[in-house]
Amino acid sequence: MPVPLHPSRLRDREYNQSLLLADQLNRDLRLPLIYDNLVRLRATPPQTELSRVARIKNLRRCFAVRRPADVAGKRVLLVDDVMTTGTTVNECAKTLRKAGAEDVYVVTLARTV
Repeated sequence: MPVPLHPSRLRDREYNQSLLLADQLNRDLRLPLIYDNLVRLRATPPQTELSRVARIKNLRRCFAVRRPADVAGKRVLLVDDVMTTGTTVNECAKTLRKAGAEDVYVVTLARTV
């Protein structure tokens, strides 16, 4: 499951790099790809422009699961392009766990330090 972009950012960028990565993993690992269940509720400033404290506040309650029954009791592989502080994937994982996901694992293409 890719980390979602807000529709306005998706329109500007024209692609979701996390979805492209998740799609390739889907092809290689033959895992089901659900790309429209986890959604971003608010347009937020890019995390790269914010301090650690501001990043946490920026994404609090920013994600939702449209169909909780699709993740309930399942292990979810969350895909993101870059992890810096882990705030984005942490908020997504919290949202998925609240929706009933048994476990949430994260894979990223790059990790910044």
